[in-house]
Amino acid sequence: MSLHVPPTRELKIGPYKVGGKNPVAIIAGPCVIESEKHALKTAAQLKEVFTKMDLPFIYKSSYDKANRSSIQSYRGPGLEDGLRTLQKVKSEFEVPVLSDIHKEEEVDPAAEVLDMLQIPAFLCRQTDLVVKAAKTGKPVNVKKGQFLAPWDMKNVVDKIKECGNENILITERGFMFGYNNMVVDMRSLVFLRDLGYPVVFDCTHSVQLPGGQGATSGGQREMVPALTRAAMAVGVDMLFMEVHPDPDNAPSDGTNMLKLDTLPDLLQQIKDLDRLRLTNMK
Repeated sequence: MSLHVPPTRELKIGPYKVGGKNPVAIIAGPCVIESEKHALKTAAQLKEVFTKMDLPFIYKSSYDKANRSSIQSYRGPGLEDGLRTLQKVKSEFEVPVLSDIHKEEEVDPAAEVLDMLQIPAFLCRQTDLVVKAAKTGKPVNVKKGQFLAPWDMKNVVDKIKECGNENILITERGFMFGYNNMVVDMRSLVFLRDLGYPVVFDCTHSVQLPGGQGATSGGQREMVPALTRAAMAVGVDMLFMEVHPDPDNAPSDGTNMLKLDTLPDLLQQIKDLDRLRLTNMK
């Protein structure tokens, strides 16, 4: 029985090659931009960690969280100020940057700054948004909707390909399992990989309990390492993890974000498992 993991299409994101037979790359950062000072400080800490671990690092933080549970919830600084902050992170630390886009009018200004555009899971079937993002030619990371089977993502991939863009990434972030609960079917990673494009596992949103705290979502941060190890064993090209210096006091997704000082130990486990994946890749 062959245990090899077939390579996916190779893409370029900033200075990094991802997919194919390249080492796993990590998307990391706070859920939302809290302030320019906070973003720069966190980016500096993350850059130091990833440099020491010798892992490709793409900084992620949202300029707007458009799908918060409550109208009172903090959403972020908005498009203009948020992109300005991300540009500073990109320039100062020489790292690629990523953020979510929610509306068609955000796509062009976002594409001027971001190295990769991300379509949120709830919007993965929003054709006009997906097409607009695809036509920028930028790498487009589409999060699989919590309501979709993995094979249904072929239609999303086809929308992007029809625009002449094959810089496609697909993220698994769990599937709704009853009320306020999410599960990850690890078979999904195999089905998504069969589409031929780099597969990303969202380590932190996969442990989210959507709306689980009434006006906010809950989460099971303690489950992040176990699910991450499982995804690495199946075989993924990238990992997405929201990381924060003090997640218990973060304005968004605090219950499922990783605490920054726990990151090095998890990254070492990731590197060890990735070596096995690359050894078995033909």
